[in-house]
Amino acid sequence: MSANALANIEGFRDKWPFAPRYARVNGWRIHYVDEGAGEPILLLHGNPSWGFLYRDVIPPLVNAGHRVIVPDMIGFGLSEKPAREQAHSLDGHIANLTGLIRQLDLRGITVVCHDWGGPTGLGFAMSNPGRVRALTVMSTWAWPTPPAEFHTRIFPWRTMHAPLVGPYLLGRHNVLAQRGVYLSVVGRDKFRREAQAVYAAVLPDREARLLTWVWPRWIPLDDTARAQARFVWLEAELAKCKLPTLIIWGREERCSTPRSLRNGSSA
Repeated sequence: MSANALANIEGFRDKWPFAPRYARVNGWRIHYVDEGAGEPILLLHGNPSWGFLYRDVIPPLVNAGHRVIVPDMIGFGLSEKPAREQAHSLDGHIANLTGLIRQLDLRGITVVCHDWGGPTGLGFAMSNPGRVRALTVMSTWAWPTPPAEFHTRIFPWRTMHAPLVGPYLLGRHNVLAQRGVYLSVVGRDKFRREAQAVYAAVLPDREARLLTWVWPRWIPLDDTARAQARFVWLEAELAKCKLPTLIIWGREERCSTPRSLRNGSSA
């Protein structure tokens, strides 16, 4: 259904000319792009985006002699979208990513992670250091405290993710893909022209949007957080990590800040 909706968006195929590939991981059907040859670069998106986020990044990396792999996390993009909240634990997403990488037998990987691609990709990297060559970290976090002051506010953060308000706004009305991403980018006119319809098309109904409001509930706000033990482990492992790492931050980023990075981890 999502693929058909995308095909009807004018200019989509020009922006996304990459051959679709699919694999089975832990019982789910995952979509990914696999372009080029050479040292592998793994590009990981966050919420509520998908591989389309990297549409302008893939060709230059391929032309530079790299193999570029871009998976859609289970629940996003053209990957299968489970209808059960229990399918969306952080450990489950790390396991799904690990399953794909092992199937493809990727080694010497540069892992590039943005937003929720951070805890997921870094969880993979710290569990499989023998497969990883380097890290690139963009506007994300991996420690057991809020990524930014934004996440401690009653409005809009805690209100949006309340038991009834969150599913209503993010599920029924697709607020995160329709409005949230638009407000989070600098070039809003360009985003509206070139990308907004694409992000909305792959989340066509409430069931498909489940992860857009479930995943944020895994962001740790205090020591009772669902993934507290995993984030404590991630912070400890990253503090010991010796992998070459590039850190990139948006100048106007609000949802995860360089200050929180300095305070949250010594990696």
